[in-house]
Amino acid sequence: MSNLASTGVDASDLGNGPRPGGLRRMDAAGGWFYFLVAPREPLLVVVRIVPPFDSL
Repeated sequence: MSNLASTGVDASDLGNGPRPGGLRRMDAAGGWFYFLVAPREPLLVVVRIVPPFDSL
């Protein structure tokens, strides 16, 4: 994760959902995943991955 933090990416701006905290969703490769952003750390906590429906 330190590599992501060193790129200057602000994790608090990622995904669709409430700010500053709460569960967020991001689309990826036809599916999506849900995650939490740790507000004081450069950390994303992935809590659920949903593959594309045609892959289920």
